[in-house]
Amino acid sequence: MTTARIANKRTQLGFTLIETMVALAVFVVICAGIFKLLNSSQQRYRTESQVLGSMQDARLGLDQIVRDAGDAGYPPYVNFANVPGCAAAAPCLAYANSPLAWFPGYVALNPCLIGTAGGGTCGTPGDFDVIFEEKPDNSNNVQWIRYLLQGTTLFRGAANKVTGGSANGLLNPAAKNMYPYIYNVVNNDTAANIATYRAAFPTMFPGGNPVPIFQFYCASPGGAAAPVLCQNAGANNSPTQVTDVEITLIVNTPERDKQNGRLRLVELNGRGHVINPL
Repeated sequence: MTTARIANKRTQLGFTLIETMVALAVFVVICAGIFKLLNSSQQRYRTESQVLGSMQDARLGLDQIVRDAGDAGYPPYVNFANVPGCAAAAPCLAYANSPLAWFPGYVALNPCLIGTAGGGTCGTPGDFDVIFEEKPDNSNNVQWIRYLLQGTTLFRGAANKVTGGSANGLLNPAAKNMYPYIYNVVNNDTAANIATYRAAFPTMFPGGNPVPIFQFYCASPGGAAAPVLCQNAGANNSPTQVTDVEITLIVNTPERDKQNGRLRLVELNGRGHVINPL
């Protein structure tokens, strides 16, 4: 009888302490692996969401710039004495004198020369600054529409054209008539930051130089060949001869990649063709 009770007790014994600790350790390792995988997935999702958001914002902005470039120069200038606001030596309020306005010295018959990387005589248009001259559908007047990069923010503004007025004066960020349009645009970032970007993205920023947002193509001399960069267009190098505007936007995400700590960059390209060249 005593022997049977002892055997029954032994058959009811549970796990030993060592077995329990081993099982618990295995459970902890499995849970740690699951949580690590979940955390990694969340970080990847957050990073990709930022990239997608930055790309969508930049794409919408780029599409608008392309549309403005396509509408530039419309309606074309007609120098008739009976058109209100028009005169031979003054800008016409009812028509666009040029696809692009320019600064300094905006005079209808005296445009500046477009350059790049500091060349030419135009302050505007330039690598990071352009003023389109057009008539939007919802406006009774020709408007000047400006895009200007300051720091890493691309500003946009619109103002009605005025006789003898300066587009640079009407569209002046200091006058608070321009507004932030696209953030984190790094085309003209500091040399140190550009070097950092190139380390992660070697094909961007060729030569370690800033990348122009705007490049302007003018009609070829004689009009037979395809348009060329305005600085190579000889006598046709002027804002009045612009036929195409090539746009490049390089935008970084607000935060670094959560997994490797790197910045994420998005490059978008577009080209606006002047529908109504003068």
